[in-house]
Order: sequence, then C-alpha cells, then structure tokens
Amino acid sequence: MNKTDTEILQQFGANLKKVRMAKGYSLRELYALCGVDNSDISKMEKGEINVTILTLVKLAQALEVDVDDLISSRILKI
Repeated sequence: MNKTDTEILQQFGANLKKVRMAKGYSLRELYALCGVDNSDISKMEKGEINVTILTLVKLAQALEVDVDDLISSRILKI
C-alpha cells in the first residue's frame, strides 16, 4: 500500500470515529446497528483495513450520514 492509500484509509477512519463519537455510539452499539463486527470497526477507525462498498453503506446508514461524510478528505465539522 502506498502512502496515498494509507492517508485515505486514515482519513476515512478519522471521519468514521468522529461521526460515531458525535452520535454517542460505542463500537458495540454501532455493531448492533449495522452488523459490522466491532473489532473491524476499530481497525477501520485506525486506518488498518479497507472496507467494501457494502460495509461503507451499512455504516453510513447506521450513522444516518451520507457516504461522502465518511470518505471525504475535508475535515468534518460535527
């Protein structure tokens, strides 16, 4: 994975964590809402793993945000 890939995953992870925390959800609570394993969500938030489009959509729906809010390179203001 090149630096650009790593930066993209880290930005996605930071966005995911920021939205999850702003909504007041723990990892387990988000798991209960979307069915994505909480250990995988933790890895995503750390930028350690890539996600499928289906997982991205599940997360966005559970968090009631647009997919773009999770993948955006801009800093989210929540």
